[in-house]
Amino acid sequence: MEQTNTEGHTPDGTASSGGEFEREAVPASKWKGWKSFLGMYAGEHAAGTEFVIGPLFLTTGVSAFDLIVGLLLGNFLAVLSWRFLTAGIAVKYRWTLYYQLEKICGRKLVTAYNLANGVLFCFLAGSMVTISATAVGIPFDMEMPRLTDTMPNGITWIVIVIAIGMVISVIAARGYETVSKAANWMSPFIVLAFLLCGIVALNKLGVSGFSDFWDIWGEGSEPFPGQVKFTFWHVVLWSWFANAAMHIGMSDLSVFRYADKPSVGWTTAAGMYVGHYMAWISAALIYAVYLRSPEVQAILNSGEAPSVAPGPLAYDTLGVFGIIAVILAGWTTANPTIYRAGLAFQAIMPRTSTAKVTMIAGGIATVAGLFPAIAMKLLDFVALYGFILAPFGAIIVFEHFYAEKAGIQRFYAEKAGIRFNNAVFLAWLVSFGLFYFISLKFDVFLSFVTLPTWLACGVLFLLFSRYFQKKKEG
Repeated sequence: MEQTNTEGHTPDGTASSGGEFEREAVPASKWKGWKSFLGMYAGEHAAGTEFVIGPLFLTTGVSAFDLIVGLLLGNFLAVLSWRFLTAGIAVKYRWTLYYQLEKICGRKLVTAYNLANGVLFCFLAGSMVTISATAVGIPFDMEMPRLTDTMPNGITWIVIVIAIGMVISVIAARGYETVSKAANWMSPFIVLAFLLCGIVALNKLGVSGFSDFWDIWGEGSEPFPGQVKFTFWHVVLWSWFANAAMHIGMSDLSVFRYADKPSVGWTTAAGMYVGHYMAWISAALIYAVYLRSPEVQAILNSGEAPSVAPGPLAYDTLGVFGIIAVILAGWTTANPTIYRAGLAFQAIMPRTSTAKVTMIAGGIATVAGLFPAIAMKLLDFVALYGFILAPFGAIIVFEHFYAEKAGIQRFYAEKAGIRFNNAVFLAWLVSFGLFYFISLKFDVFLSFVTLPTWLACGVLFLLFSRYFQKKKEG
């Protein structure tokens, strides 16, 4: 077992105001084994968003081979990223992402990063509130958001979203222990719901063998209006980088700092293959059933895109059980996402308790949840937020593995007493600007340039750090 690095305590040697060890290494008494993470990852990734992502794959006209094999490979690459990058570094230092970045970037620069990170996490959590609301609204005969909707569509929608957001925020504000327990309680129920959705949908589609299952997607089709056509590599790279901010972006340092050893990182496979494989395919199957209805065919023939609201889809498949599953699935993902956002805001306001800033994060997520556009464009939003945040993880990874070889000091901002590390900012700005320009200019899907951006940022950080550190020494 690796020893905890004890650097980074607050001046009086105690944890900061939230009791969540935001500015110190997690002590050995708080380390947890793999069981504490297995349920959390299975619950977080077999979640409400899966009810949207599965159907959205079908709206891109993906083929059977591209979806089934592409997801196998992409999710495996994600697990490897968590295990050998995130978990290994988290157990070495046991700091939050935000505290570790502060030591490298400087207080002033990391404040801007934390703000952006927290807001993007709030938007992501907001999409999960939206998803749960589509289930809660069924008994109230609420009008469901359509694929092209942006604004709230009525007072019932607004009231339901606010109520769900308040409950999720309170759970997240109670800290990591409560978030982890909630996920462990709910995840078996949610996983069962996805499995049953897939079985019922297969029956409705008349699938009696693997060839029938394969024929559901066949060679693919033209994408729905306003959607991008997905190929094999779209599926591989999107599924790998769907959680780019968490693994190669190092956000889950804040979670794995509680792990007793790096091998706990393998527990992410529960999330990837139960959630991002079985659940996505099950959700796609129930949407395939929906697409065969005369009502949807009429919508498609008119040149419009049908709804992908998960509540009605799950209700049509499993009845009341489906409604409950969608509600709980939204909670289990929104809880840790708002918790992460709260840690980001707490790093900006260290004197404020984590509970208070987490409630602020929950409020922002609730407001975001009022606008269905984020959930309806989830494939694009997830690609964008990973592309923005992941390069900062490269700063941590490249310093961790290559600082000595590059001849640079670790945690330079802390040691040199600087508040704004120009090497970090320039590395991110150049890599982000270059590859975002390539994406726009040549119409390249963002997931295709996420890895090149991440690698470029890490290399540029080493080069710029060497230049600026030697310049200061000289």
